[in-house]
Amino acid sequence: MIVYCATGNPGKLREFRLAAELGGIQVETAPGLAGMTACEETGATFEANAILKAEYYGRSVQGLLFADDSGLEVDALGGAPGVYSARFAGPDATDEANNRLLIERMRGVRDQAARFVCWIALVDGGRMVRTFRGAVEGRILEEPRGTNGFGYDPLFYYPPFGCSFGEVAPERKLAASHRGAALRALFGCLAAGLIELR
Repeated sequence: MIVYCATGNPGKLREFRLAAELGGIQVETAPGLAGMTACEETGATFEANAILKAEYYGRSVQGLLFADDSGLEVDALGGAPGVYSARFAGPDATDEANNRLLIERMRGVRDQAARFVCWIALVDGGRMVRTFRGAVEGRILEEPRGTNGFGYDPLFYYPPFGCSFGEVAPERKLAASHRGAALRALFGCLAAGLIELR
């Protein structure tokens, strides 16, 4: 089974394909995605943005397509950066700039609790089918650790691992991560035939 995804993020695409292999599903980037105008992420929640993206890109694809929206919620920052995770330091922010700003905002803060959250929306020919959620709890480090992963991974300490997500192999991270949980729910439903398709 081929399922299309709506992402230009190479880190996410690697994780999508890694998770799909376990369910015998082939993930391909939506045809023509690079040439399309980017979907405006105007939703107030990760779920709303995932649905917006899936419906927008799904209209140009025959068959199944999924889109995700995910990010970091830090308790001491009132849930920020939240839906602005990718652009925390500005519209064209790099991972490094976002991480620097997070370190700056968390300096001297005692409550380091945070979580990664991921919502995935699945559409069939642009028609909404279902959403899936994954989350993982951890805390924010004072400085980056590790060079694996992407985004805030080097700053996200996961207690069961005793290290940051940036310090573990992709396969190990995926087994515990927010995106891994949402992807397993998605691909598990597809593999088991639990989703009614057109």
